[in-house]
Amino acid sequence: MKILIINGPNLNLLGLREPEIYGKQSYADLCAYCQSVCDGLSVGCEIFQSNHEGAIVDKIQEAYGCFDGIVINPAAYTHTGVAILDALKAVAIPATEVHLSAVSEREAFRRVSYAGMACKKAFTGLGFEGYRLAVEYLVGRSK
Repeated sequence: MKILIINGPNLNLLGLREPEIYGKQSYADLCAYCQSVCDGLSVGCEIFQSNHEGAIVDKIQEAYGCFDGIVINPAAYTHTGVAILDALKAVAIPATEVHLSAVSEREAFRRVSYAGMACKKAFTGLGFEGYRLAVEYLVGRSK
């Protein structure tokens, strides 16, 4: 099994950006955590981050036929990214949505998730742990 982990805008600034919301660990820490989770489950993974919606759409499209699952944290594009929703629907690869913060407890505009409409499950407000649960969910679906 091979999983694509996609991270959206500003996640590359983890540790610097609003640490009271997103924590003090860096993006490199997140990548190492995700790789460790996948290694522990004997799952291949690729981790991708972009601040550009088109690059995320391109990566989702390129995943067709190459990946068995997608874990996506669309970040700010969660609430605006109809193109990301359409790409996820087009490739029809089982996907899970992750958010480090509890988006449902934040500003009202953060409660709408376009990408989530194409995802099987969402893990929010759990920090890095949400990524582990998302990967485990996808692995469990494949058995």
